Amino acid sequence: MTAIVAAAIPTFGLAESWPQFRGPRGDGIVTEGNPPVQFGEDKNLTWKTDLEGKAWSSPVIADGTIWLTSAVEIVPTEDERVELLRKTENEERQFKQLAIAKAIELKVFAVDLETGKLKQTIELTTVEQPDAIHSLNSYASPTPVIDGNRVLCHFGTFGTFCIDRTNGKLIWERTLPLKHAVGPGSSPIIHDGKVILIQDGLERQYVTALNAETGSTEWETDRPPMDAPTGDQKKAYCTPIVVTDSNGREQLLCMGSQWMVSYNAKKGEEFWRLYHGKGFSVVPRPVFDGEAVYFSTGFGKPQLWAAKVDGSGDVTDSHVLWTVKKSIPAKPSPIAVDGLLFVVDDNGVASCIDSEDGTNVWSKRLGGKFSASPILANGRMYFCNHDGEVFVIKPGTECDIEVTNQIDGQIMASPAVIGDALILRTATSLYRFDR
Repeated sequence: MTAIVAAAIPTFGLAESWPQFRGPRGDGIVTEGNPPVQFGEDKNLTWKTDLEGKAWSSPVIADGTIWLTSAVEIVPTEDERVELLRKTENEERQFKQLAIAKAIELKVFAVDLETGKLKQTIELTTVEQPDAIHSLNSYASPTPVIDGNRVLCHFGTFGTFCIDRTNGKLIWERTLPLKHAVGPGSSPIIHDGKVILIQDGLERQYVTALNAETGSTEWETDRPPMDAPTGDQKKAYCTPIVVTDSNGREQLLCMGSQWMVSYNAKKGEEFWRLYHGKGFSVVPRPVFDGEAVYFSTGFGKPQLWAAKVDGSGDVTDSHVLWTVKKSIPAKPSPIAVDGLLFVVDDNGVASCIDSEDGTNVWSKRLGGKFSASPILANGRMYFCNHDGEVFVIKPGTECDIEVTNQIDGQIMASPAVIGDALILRTATSLYRFDR
């Protein structure tokens, strides 16, 4: 792991933590800081640090340290790969889209925010003959979450680990077996002293809360029944959000295949459920604007739905505001700001949608494939594609692409902003850019 220092470090502003997937608010919106608009391998680069292993998890940051998970794969030959896949429950026609390792070493890196130097490598565990994953996924895709002096690192069925970030020691670990089919994806959140995990696998779909201090199970609740021929169309990979409705109820919104469900975060009891159809393998994290929740329905034919959150029971026929069926992402999450929703679909079409009625304000093809969720910082949105292109767009009723930046490497992880610094993770490196 090496760091390339390319510029002096400027003093940054008040936003000093990025504790979870999609930032402090969990919606990709940064309220403080002024990250650079133009950047690249030789422009506004503060440092670049090479990373060991393969991981699509996003960085989380607190107290001058960047925390990242990674999986170092023992890669098989092609003949070994086919033989390993034959030992799984996958059909041979699926082999082309799958990847598998002989073993994986799960690790956590602590990187100094100021210098980019590796401060610590924490070896978590080695998993022999892990399950197969989709070739576009990694064994370390869920983003960790910071809670006080703890950092929670989740690898789906391969383990959940709580680390003391003051000394790097393991506090507790749990293994919650699950058949993901194509690898882990759901990121954990921390709420009211609980680690909330969406566990939507092939054979069982449920939501659980673990005690953040001990790892013990506080509650677990099964998902609503699903009408699907196989478990493949019941699985999902979403990350929950917490909202408060007009009645003062604090809700845990857990999007899944076929159903969006609201739970009582304290006990796991269901408040309401909404049937959204046959969508499955849901990835995008929902967003909430204080009145409605907006969510993508996942694979199949992705749709964007808007719904009120003040109901009880089955609200399918009463609380849906509108749906949009064109150019909706199956992987990147939306941004909601100033009465507008901004999305980019997996094939690179960005759209602006009126959040009141779902009408299309504009659409523009950016190009490339997209998985990372966009962020909004200092009045500009950052959209990152697989080819290392970062499109900086001003939010508004017209598509205003301010600049297109290019960095080396594949971008699958969502970016982070800390003060005036933009932190980007590629398949091989971690970057810091400053004005």
